Amino acid sequence: MRISARNVLKGTITDVEIGAVSGVVSIKVGETALTSIITMEAIHDLGLKKGMPAYAVIKASHVMFARGDEPLNNLSARNQLVGTVTTVRPGKTDGRVSLTLADGNIITGSVFNDMIGELGLEVGNKAVAIVKSTDLMIGVD
Repeated sequence: MRISARNVLKGTITDVEIGAVSGVVSIKVGETALTSIITMEAIHDLGLKKGMPAYAVIKASHVMFARGDEPLNNLSARNQLVGTVTTVRPGKTDGRVSLTLADGNIITGSVFNDMIGELGLEVGNKAVAIVKSTDLMIGVD
C-alpha cells in the first residue's frame, strides 16, 4: 500500500460497530487504541472484521497538538496520543512536528510556526497528538 498520508500505523482491528450509514472501527496500534468513523460501504468494501490486521492512516494536516503529558478530558476528539516531541521542522509558514509514542510509533502533524512556539513543542517536551475519529482512515493490504 503506497499512499500520500504521512502517518500509517500498523495495528489490529479490535471492534467493528455497525450503524445504518456509518460504523465505528476500533484499531489497536501498539499500546494505543484508536477509533475511526467510516461509512458502512467502506467497512464492507474493505472486509473489516475484528482481529484482522489493518492500518490507521492519518494525514499530517489532520493532526492537532496540545502541550502536556495527559489526554485532555474536556475534548470531543476520541483519539489522543501522548508522546515526546522528537522532531520539529519549521517551514515558511507552517512546520512539521513529530511525537514518538511510548510504544515507539511516531505521529507527525502540520502546525503553524507561531503555534509551535506557543505550545512549547520543543524536542524532549511531552505533547498530545489529537485526531478526530472522522479524520482517521483505515487501510488494509
